[in-house]
Amino acid sequence: MTRTPGKHALLFIFITVLIDVTGLGIIIPVIPQLIMELTGEGIARAAVFGGALMFLYSIVQFFAAPFVGSLSDRFGRRPVLLFSLLGFGIDYGLMGLAPSLAWLFLGRFLSGIFGATFTTASAYIADVSPPEKRSANFGILGAAFGLGFIIGPAMGGFLGEIGPRIPFFAAAALAFLNLIYGFFVLPETLSKVQRRPFDIRRANPLGSLLTLRAYPVVIGVAAALFLFQLGHYALPATWAYYAEAKFAWSPAEIGLSLMFVGLTGAAVQGGLTRVAIPALGETRAVTLAFLISIVFYAGLAWATSGWMVYVLIAVGAVGGIGGPAMQGILSNQVSNSQQGELQGAIASLRSLAAIAGPLLMSTFLFGVFAGDDAPVYFPGAPFLAAALLTLAALYPFLRTMRRAESAEPGPAPGEARAAE
Repeated sequence: MTRTPGKHALLFIFITVLIDVTGLGIIIPVIPQLIMELTGEGIARAAVFGGALMFLYSIVQFFAAPFVGSLSDRFGRRPVLLFSLLGFGIDYGLMGLAPSLAWLFLGRFLSGIFGATFTTASAYIADVSPPEKRSANFGILGAAFGLGFIIGPAMGGFLGEIGPRIPFFAAAALAFLNLIYGFFVLPETLSKVQRRPFDIRRANPLGSLLTLRAYPVVIGVAAALFLFQLGHYALPATWAYYAEAKFAWSPAEIGLSLMFVGLTGAAVQGGLTRVAIPALGETRAVTLAFLISIVFYAGLAWATSGWMVYVLIAVGAVGGIGGPAMQGILSNQVSNSQQGELQGAIASLRSLAAIAGPLLMSTFLFGVFAGDDAPVYFPGAPFLAAALLTLAALYPFLRTMRRAESAEPGPAPGEARAAE
């Protein structure tokens, strides 16, 4: 029998995602050293291998997310989350012991599979949250991401002074500790009567999206989310290069700015979302977030001084209310038996953006407009593109929500398939 989730349920999900992101962040400072140790190559060649590892992770996530989400719809959230944590622990341990570069690629492949815990964590939050609180509670995941990318690299840098393999073992230990904690406190949230049969035709990116096309709001908002995410990748793909080219910042100054991004993002996701989204409503919250993000990206494109960047980061962080609000809108369109499938489809779209975004923003736009032979020297080009993509995202979102608001009243979203 399914236990009623208690006060530990959301806390566990927060800790799970925090540890996952910390585990990803903790290895960032030492990956170049470990690659050079394993290959004997220099930093330039190591960067090529590092990019390939990131690409592999995103590709695997693209295919694994709907598969893992569908498994959680069939077998429940608890076993999938716990199994993923077990896999994470084993995977990081193997990477720490890696005798060759091939082991690192195997590790990134496995991380892409087990890293789909974000899909199941999102479905878990949807299960335990009433519709009117889902958007605010999804902010918990964003807060965990923000904190994880502050704690992880800091821990990785400190532990990496001991040796480049130590952070991997630390990440493995964190995963195993969370597994033990979850085994004793994490209740199941999807009752057996709400579960649906596993169908491989739906447990893939294309199949999950085709299944969800029966919900027009899902397709329209998902399109907006994809464009928004694609623009977002101007930040992780080009930030360090942009800051050095535009302001001649040192690595320490770049790290400090990223810490400020994480702190402001965590404050918005963990605090402001719980106030702003209920007060504004989801549609207004997303619209405001898009408009703020457009100002943020355009400001970065033409910023002339480093202090402007910090002001823009503080303002742009408020745009973080958009993600949880969109996720809440999407989640409220389907029944509990489809939450895993829905979150898997969303995660696949995010992974697709993670594949295309860095190529567009870094390889193409920054590479073309920040080089010595640039037709027009403009290192802020990726951020201008991000502003335009976010502006473009407003169209499908507002069009979809207007149609939804003007539609004839009918059954509550997801009721038609509640019995699946």
